[in-house]
Amino acid sequence: MSRKLNEINSSSMADISFLLLIFFLVTTSMNVSTGLMRRLPPPLPPDQKPQDVDIKKRNIFVVKINSLNQLLVQGEEMNIHDLKAKAKEFVKNEANDANLPEKFAEEFPTLGVVEYTRDHVISVQNDVDTQYQAYIDVQNELVAAYNELRNELSSLKFGKKFDDLDEKQQKDVQTVYSQKISEAEPKNYGGTD
Repeated sequence: MSRKLNEINSSSMADISFLLLIFFLVTTSMNVSTGLMRRLPPPLPPDQKPQDVDIKKRNIFVVKINSLNQLLVQGEEMNIHDLKAKAKEFVKNEANDANLPEKFAEEFPTLGVVEYTRDHVISVQNDVDTQYQAYIDVQNELVAAYNELRNELSSLKFGKKFDDLDEKQQKDVQTVYSQKISEAEPKNYGGTD
């Protein structure tokens, strides 16, 4: 005589699986990627060709990051902590130095006549083996330089920080200190092979 085996009741397995799934979703921490907030320029219309831009050498601030995450700024080695001050000095060109960007005078509705380095560009070039964190650190220092310059001008002209200005005032201050960071395609600048 054969004996019949009892089946395992699996009716509540779906409920248990669902509860375990919710438990793991709630208790698991997600890794948030670091990134850069950038507004890209709008694409060119199909019928328009890109123009070649002729930039004078004195208007370009070159920042290179090699595969060992070392900085070469304007041809000399530099610590990341000195980058913000050097970038501010370049963009502002307070003494109208002939080796720094040329200055132009322009009248703004809220600022009056202001001399500023309209054509300056900060060129960031990194090695293909540069660590992402080093790249982010350089970008943060450069953005901080622009933010400080905007706050300094806002305090000087209006007695308040850039974020506290009205829309027209902010637009004029942003025009004087427009963030012009150019990023070149990564290359192999040396370091580790």
